[in-house]
Amino acid sequence: MSEVEGQREHTASLAHRVPDLAALELLLAVARLGSLGAAAREVGITQPAASSRVRSMERQLGVALVDRSPRGSRLTDAGALVTDWARRVVEAAAAFDAGAQALRDRRDSRLRVAASMTIAEYLLPGWLLALHAERPDTAVSLLAGNSAKVAELLLAGEADLGFVEGLTVPTGLDSTVIAHDRLIVVTAPGHPWARRRRPLTAEELAATPLILRERGSGTRQVLDAALGGLARPLIELSSTTAVKASAVSGAGPSVLSELVVGEELSTRRLVSIPVENVSLRRDLRAVWPTGHRPTGPARELLSLTRG
Repeated sequence: MSEVEGQREHTASLAHRVPDLAALELLLAVARLGSLGAAAREVGITQPAASSRVRSMERQLGVALVDRSPRGSRLTDAGALVTDWARRVVEAAAAFDAGAQALRDRRDSRLRVAASMTIAEYLLPGWLLALHAERPDTAVSLLAGNSAKVAELLLAGEADLGFVEGLTVPTGLDSTVIAHDRLIVVTAPGHPWARRRRPLTAEELAATPLILRERGSGTRQVLDAALGGLARPLIELSSTTAVKASAVSGAGPSVLSELVVGEELSTRRLVSIPVENVSLRRDLRAVWPTGHRPTGPARELLSLTRG
């Protein structure tokens, strides 16, 4: 027999010879209160159930533990010795439970979120504000990057929940769609496209250098897929805000989420340019490592994104 098999057999044997915690706690209550009925009430069971539990312990251990009489219940000499041992076991179990609870509290008091840039800059602040109202003691750290970086952080165990914007779910992650989004072509009002009377064609868009997010971002992934990988960068930037600011300055046309340019469009600092026969729609997803569905504050944040 191997050492592992021997240890497994020994553990199984102990489980049959050692009373469970509920039985040991009942025995401690009998010792403290001097009455089986009072002990039964304290642990929340009936007196017949308590009597049955004591008899079961006595059969399991092979010794009498309690003398019962009309005047009450008294521990036998063996019962007193077993009670001393039981007290240590129950105290150790309580210490174990307290330690486990501390670990749970430590886990539940923090939340590490990784989000791609558009979501991090324009959607996540509102969700985190709502989470703070529900869980004011939860400390949240936010790691912002492109969709590829979000996947990397989750798979490395450095984030509890992620949000991405691309067309596909990165390998190794499960997901749920939390919102829908559409990319639009925008320019400053002085750009020649702002005076066009007909939509751009896919060929015209692909032939024009654009202010773009970097490769690996969800926004770039959607645009490259729509144009067959033919998008031409004039400038590549790693921040949605930086791309938008460059477009507003007149540096060139860009492709951005309609979630992020509402104010600029309403004030005419940017103009939306129609494009025909180009699909620029995408899903926004919450993601987490496969097989590890969010729990605690991560699960609560996930529910808030659907509100």
